[in-house]
Amino acid sequence: MAEVDLAIIGSGSGNSLVTSELDDKQIAIIDHGIFGGTCLNVGCIPTKMFVYAAEVANTIRGASKYGIDATLDNVRWTDIRDRIFNRIDPISEAGLEYRRSGEPNTTAYVGTAEFVGPKQLRITSPEGAVDLKAEQIVIAAGSRPYIPEVITAAGVRYETSDTVMRIPELPESMIIYGGGFIGAEFAHVFSALGVDVRIITRGDALLRGEDEEISHAFTILAREQWTVELGATVRAARSGHTRANGEHSSDGVTLICEDGREVSAEMLLVATGRIPNGDRMNLEAAGIENEDGRVITDEYGRTNVEGIWALGDATNDLQLKHVANQEARAVAHNLVETFNGGSDLRKFDHRFVPAAVFTHPQIASVGLTETAAREAGYDVATHTQKYGDVAYGWAMEDTTGLVKAVGDRATGKLLGVHFMGPDASSLIQPAIQALSFDLPVAEMTRGQYWIHPALAEVLENALLGLGFNEE
Repeated sequence: MAEVDLAIIGSGSGNSLVTSELDDKQIAIIDHGIFGGTCLNVGCIPTKMFVYAAEVANTIRGASKYGIDATLDNVRWTDIRDRIFNRIDPISEAGLEYRRSGEPNTTAYVGTAEFVGPKQLRITSPEGAVDLKAEQIVIAAGSRPYIPEVITAAGVRYETSDTVMRIPELPESMIIYGGGFIGAEFAHVFSALGVDVRIITRGDALLRGEDEEISHAFTILAREQWTVELGATVRAARSGHTRANGEHSSDGVTLICEDGREVSAEMLLVATGRIPNGDRMNLEAAGIENEDGRVITDEYGRTNVEGIWALGDATNDLQLKHVANQEARAVAHNLVETFNGGSDLRKFDHRFVPAAVFTHPQIASVGLTETAAREAGYDVATHTQKYGDVAYGWAMEDTTGLVKAVGDRATGKLLGVHFMGPDASSLIQPAIQALSFDLPVAEMTRGQYWIHPALAEVLENALLGLGFNEE
């Protein structure tokens, strides 16, 4: 049995745990799939590269309102796809090779890891099985798409966020099953590239995790862009679909809802969320506490078993790369402390976790929603500012963008900010900073310059609208 000082299961954010402070330790990095994790290969990076292409397509289509005549002559799907993966795949391959031969203290294993004891792993690959013993183990095994049983039982063909970006050609039509951020982003991408998109979700709105006002406004706009079936619980699925011209085709998929509605398309994308991979790791053999495969940790990333840590999607409901990265920084520090016999451990910081949805229009949020703030007992003040009411939003001819600020009258502090509109993911950053450093709203608005007529004035005006500067 091979022995190492540290075994890391997962090559996403787990890969960053290998720091110079551990140069004297023997480290194993294990991954069952493409090296580099979800973000690099099937998540954040490729999806946003597709999103940017979609934004270019939409800009061309909408150019006439600015007095510019332009036409979108063609969408070359294979060129769009290959531009992205011809850049990403070499990074993944180089990362694996570096861990194999670039550093003398690291060994890379490509295979599926499972526990066979508290500090023992078995790594299984097509070449066979290898047993490994480690003093410290970090579970950073990520997550995978959740596929409802109604789909698997029907045996219909489907894509997921892990596969749909590599399809050989664009379909004529696509069902997106799910009304969350994955579905919203891919609806934007594929519709902008010319696909007839049909979203189906059991909820009464899209992006229900957002502030209610944002979710409601986005759902209205979504229904203007795509076919959206709300309150639709899927009870069955079958192969075959009806084409736009009314002809029936044996390919494609039809989803049947409990209320009798049927939605069909040439391709089905299942976007019903992601689940942690812990359920595939035989955690019980090591006595690791988990909830349906989600590893339970304390605020330092420690599991209930000494010497075993976890981070990222494998342990956290906040399935965001920046969360996994923050946790990885904490665990990296804690590993060094542990190896050196220290006790100055660093905590995870989940206080003000921002999120963005790169759909159309873009969504971004941080802090409490209005409903959550009221339920928490705050003396809530809110103000919603339209993009079109500030100079640059007016120049953009924007009629749908808005930002909602949520504050506490008792303290004059910010509680949350919620964006819907162009560049939302960037414009929200000052609000993240204000929450993180406990900056009063009055100080934030009048204690610094806001560039005029930059689009950031929409946030400034939303904060001023809370009325805290007059108090």
